[in-house]
Amino acid sequence: MSWWEFWKAKGEKADFVASFLEQAKTPIPGIRAIDQLNFTVLDTETTGLNPSEDFILSFGAIKISRMTIQVSTAVEWYPVSPKNGKDTAAIHGLMESKTPHEFSEFVPNLLSYLGDSILVGHHLGFDLEMLLKTCKKFGLEEFPNSCVDTMNLAIRLEQGPNADRKQFKLEEYSLDSLCDRYGIAKDDRHTAAGDAFLTAQLLLKLLVVAKKKGIKDFASLNKSW
Repeated sequence: MSWWEFWKAKGEKADFVASFLEQAKTPIPGIRAIDQLNFTVLDTETTGLNPSEDFILSFGAIKISRMTIQVSTAVEWYPVSPKNGKDTAAIHGLMESKTPHEFSEFVPNLLSYLGDSILVGHHLGFDLEMLLKTCKKFGLEEFPNSCVDTMNLAIRLEQGPNADRKQFKLEEYSLDSLCDRYGIAKDDRHTAAGDAFLTAQLLLKLLVVAKKKGIKDFASLNKSW
């Protein structure tokens, strides 16, 4: 039995998981203005789309603070994967992890990087499910962070808070379509770091629209998607 399986069997959390959860205990005040919020925009490239069978090949992320993308914070990490990416290589070009990080290195670095920031992604639920699959080995049961899915936010802003998704084409809210609509150049598409950067640009565009619609603080943003 490996040491992380021992933790899981004992129902215990690794120290770095406990520290991460402790840091996230303090809630974000609802009155905090949008331009005072801290976001971590993330993306994963995987061996497939089935969380129970597939694995992360690369993780990319970048931070936003005070409505500015912090380019110096950009990361792209390659966790060890027990499965190669032959089924999805045509999309992201990855067959296997480059300079792979062992889980015992990747997960502490990941949680330290995420901290108590608001997590952002396009189809974010999938990325978080894939990340949690790895983090559960160390005792993390869920991410406590607040989250924003840019697809859902775009739908709410453009279609209204009670949007009926049967009334429009969901492909109009793909990352590619939204980048085209909001004038974002699609450089480095289908890499984890590249897609995180595109999503960060999209988030800033959407937040400008949100503010015009009266969504100006964390409480209203939290309701808007």
